[in-house]
Amino acid sequence: MATEFDLSPPEVPEPTFFDNILCYGLFLGAIFQIICILSILLPPPSKSSEPEWEQTESKPSDVTKKQKPTTPSSGKKAKKESKKKR
Repeated sequence: MATEFDLSPPEVPEPTFFDNILCYGLFLGAIFQIICILSILLPPPSKSSEPEWEQTESKPSDVTKKQKPTTPSSGKKAKKESKKKR
């Protein structure tokens, strides 16, 4: 029962250049993810007390104009007519 246990610390190899790049890349990726999550959770500072959707509705100059429906070009009409003739 006199077994000897090796209590010395295990030998850890020195980190290589690739290990360092990987470590710093993961660290920067984690910081980027935290910034993205905080940008979603924290609202941007508003310059006025009125919400944006109320500001856009109250301005009569921002009324969108009705656009005319687009008509097919004459080339498309000719193709349709030639298909009908077949």
